[in-house]
Amino acid sequence: MTDTPTAAAAGTIPIGDDLSVNRLGFGAMRITGPGIWGPPADHDEAVQVLRRAVELGVDFIDTADSYGPEVSEELIAEALFPYPEGLVIATKGGFLRPGPGNWKPDGRPEHLRAVCEGSLARLRLEQIPLYQFHRPDPAVPFEDSVGELVALRDEGKIRHIGLSNVDVAQFEKASALTPIVSVQNRYNPSDRATEPLIELAGTRGFAFIPWAPVGGYRPGAGDGLATVAKRVGASPVQVAIAWQLARSPQMLPIPGTSSVDHLEENVAAAAIELSDDDLALIG
Repeated sequence: MTDTPTAAAAGTIPIGDDLSVNRLGFGAMRITGPGIWGPPADHDEAVQVLRRAVELGVDFIDTADSYGPEVSEELIAEALFPYPEGLVIATKGGFLRPGPGNWKPDGRPEHLRAVCEGSLARLRLEQIPLYQFHRPDPAVPFEDSVGELVALRDEGKIRHIGLSNVDVAQFEKASALTPIVSVQNRYNPSDRATEPLIELAGTRGFAFIPWAPVGGYRPGAGDGLATVAKRVGASPVQVAIAWQLARSPQMLPIPGTSSVDHLEENVAAAAIELSDDDLALIG
């Protein structure tokens, strides 16, 4: 249908100085099994979600080697390779997965190199457009972890470097070593602890990629969302996504799902315009 909302309705955002994507992406964590472990319950649906996302104008897909582990990246390649022109696949490294629901930071340079090279192979890429350090490891000097990503970039294995789950001080420490084009932190209407980094994104020009953009395990939670949803004829989850898009032009939400129907609802949020009164009500 020609009137189906697409991700293009959100406008575009630069990733570094040579890439541009629509400002509503797709987070590919939940196309894996329970506990973000193993294959999805419905393999064919997961493949169709990825293909439908691209059909709807999504040209930024976020994943990580730890999703599955490895399952999400393998599904992306299966569903979308050879990749359409302009599709930016971002992945991350820096976690070990001992079991379902279990996450252990590992920022050792040798680990980051190994998982980056594994991601290249699984995604069937010669170069990863955006590679993100998944989480600082308190057992490893932060500069050592970021420095290994710089080495991988200099070798041509990654194009741009991003950070995830960092604070302003860590961003500044990394920026002293290399250009940082994105930060991916938890952020939604009911969790705004990372607000200072969003303000910094507005002045520095990097992309802010919120994870759990609709509230994580409490989808759509947040004061005022239900009221605004009724006013604009949308769901609270859609309003949460629209709120993020309105929050800053540097915002690149990546709502994820394992359902084609939910995917279409999420993408449709790109076309929702919230008034100043709506934004004030959400806070």
